[in-house]
Amino acid sequence: MAFPESRPRRLRRTPQIRNLVAETSLEPGNLILPLFIEEGLSGRRPITAMPGVDRLGLDELAAEAQVIKALGLGGVLLFGIPERKDLRGSGAYDDRGIVQQAIGELKRAVPETLVIADVCLCEYTSHGHCGVLDGDQVDNDQSLPLIARAAKSLAAAGADIVAPSDMMDGRVAAIRAELDKAGLSNTPIASYAVKYSSAFYGPFRDAADSTPAFGDRRGYQMDFRNAEEALREADADLEEGADMLIVKPGMPYLDILHRVKTEFGVPTFSYNVSGEYSMLKAAVNAGLLDERAAVLESLIGFRRAGADAIITYSAKDAAAWLLSL
Repeated sequence: MAFPESRPRRLRRTPQIRNLVAETSLEPGNLILPLFIEEGLSGRRPITAMPGVDRLGLDELAAEAQVIKALGLGGVLLFGIPERKDLRGSGAYDDRGIVQQAIGELKRAVPETLVIADVCLCEYTSHGHCGVLDGDQVDNDQSLPLIARAAKSLAAAGADIVAPSDMMDGRVAAIRAELDKAGLSNTPIASYAVKYSSAFYGPFRDAADSTPAFGDRRGYQMDFRNAEEALREADADLEEGADMLIVKPGMPYLDILHRVKTEFGVPTFSYNVSGEYSMLKAAVNAGLLDERAAVLESLIGFRRAGADAIITYSAKDAAAWLLSL
């Protein structure tokens, strides 16, 4: 039997040829590192549920900023763990709040550090929900002014981008109006437009001390059975003034990521969430996977599906591996 003239294996024969024709690239600048900043902490505190990830005190941020610069990461995404919480999450919009202070520390150490500030109330409320309560329900419209106030405070503190993750309806419009009114119209909004209620968030709740005191977040985060709804959510947030979109979680939702990027063509990030990270770490620690190979393959998967950038707890390790290639 005659062989076909087309032989795809010709282009796989050597590493040099494979690199030459590779369709998808991954650079340190595509990676965004989440950081957990704990008020009152000096140094670092390991997060048990996420091996290799620590909570940081403010005194650690100058050194961390230098590492981020040396690795060429695309930026950081900040979460705060306050000393005190209350029913209205006032620490989120306190101009001297822990994340507001962290932004200042990072910018003083390395001014060019790109800082994305997560905007939500859940880490700051005593009940752990992402908005204020009316009985045992989250009151969407009562929460909007507080979320917008938090975004304004974080932008005024120096955040380059604000990223609302609460999933309240109308919060992008509320934030855009508040930023514009405060003279912060140049601050972009990276909306967690597509955020599913997911089992893969478990370790994050330990890291950020944000487990709801009762119930769950299925009343405002998306149902993981739905895909068309993701497009409606993304479209609504863009109409309200979002500049970028975030799809969360990551690996089980690559189909959603691809559809969102294809449909709208705007800068789109994927969040490689805590459960995905810890699951892979557990397999590595059990001797079942090669960490470097598995992490880089999964990150390429995000890029191939359409992610312009990937929010990942593996950012520092992945950047170091990429720089050593």
